[in-house]
Amino acid sequence: MSDRTTSMLAQPLHRPSLGRAAAYLGLFVLGAIVGVAGALVQSGLFPGGLLLALAGEAGLCVGGARAAGSRGGAVAPAGGWMIAVILLTASRPEGDFVFAAGSGSYLFLLGGMAVAVICATLAPGRQPDGDAVRLGK
Repeated sequence: MSDRTTSMLAQPLHRPSLGRAAAYLGLFVLGAIVGVAGALVQSGLFPGGLLLALAGEAGLCVGGARAAGSRGGAVAPAGGWMIAVILLTASRPEGDFVFAAGSGSYLFLLGGMAVAVICATLAPGRQPDGDAVRLGK
């Protein structure tokens, strides 16, 4: 059977090209930067800062998905955001912390994770090349 007649799920996975891998790495780093910036903005300008931080994350995830043309473009910045924010939740031995124990911080953490999941779920998946008809017909 040729690749054109089999389902996309039945086709073997291929490594991404070097350019695509670099784009995903760049989106991952941008996600971490947006996470750090959002953590600083959300408490300073509550509630507008919280909405701005979550909108920035959503914009990056949706933009990354559109630019990459796949869900990986949304997952990469979401992963960077989550890792950066989780690292910022830990307090230092000196007693410094970024997130206070308030409703805004919890809304940022949980709302940001929800935004990341929503954007990654709604991002366009890989589509096969060819006619715009149903597969298998």
